[in-house]
Amino acid sequence: LPAFEGAMADYRIREYRDEDYEAVREMFATGMSEYVPTLCVHVLKQPWVILVLACTFCVLLTSSKSLLLPILAVTLLLAMGRQLLGYFWTMYIEHCLKEDLLDIRTTYMGSKGSCFWVAEAEECVVGTVAARPSAEQEGELMLKRMSVRKDYRGLGVAKALCQAVICFAQQQGCRAVVLNTLMVQDEARLMYERVGFEKYRDDVLPTVYGRLANVTISKYRYGVPRRS
Repeated sequence: LPAFEGAMADYRIREYRDEDYEAVREMFATGMSEYVPTLCVHVLKQPWVILVLACTFCVLLTSSKSLLLPILAVTLLLAMGRQLLGYFWTMYIEHCLKEDLLDIRTTYMGSKGSCFWVAEAEECVVGTVAARPSAEQEGELMLKRMSVRKDYRGLGVAKALCQAVICFAQQQGCRAVVLNTLMVQDEARLMYERVGFEKYRDDVLPTVYGRLANVTISKYRYGVPRRS
């Protein structure tokens, strides 16, 4: 795969090697951890959360005749909520690390229809992306594990990784590339839309936590041009 010139440094997209293992897993975990503050803000905007906080404040204010107690109580609830969200998000990251990212070579490099790429700059991994056949529709390729190191964002690395997946899909004769994003991944969604992906559905995560927090998964599709 070709090299690309960025504003800070040159980088190239290449297939995954076994020596990339720790760097890939660390980049995924670090990138996903960045979403915790945004997730907290999202949950705070939910009507039932606002209602609980408002009721707690009003009840304590009425019963104690003091402003300090309700303020302390709401602050404590917010702090506990932040810790709880962080804990669940960490569990999700750990689940991913024990799933397809536990044995990257077997999952992505062991069959013709799957692949894993890294973006490399100055002999360091600065971006990742993977692809494997979609479990929902035959003939579609699922783009997964897109991540770019924070200091290399905005340089076209993610777009180049997307193009690697699209080229791979074309070589495999796939009719589309599909992907899922969470509601907190605003920058990723904008990037995918600039590349040419179109959103075709929003789903709420089908778990108790997903429904309570209104965790929405946006599904995108890119129609792969036929090879001439």
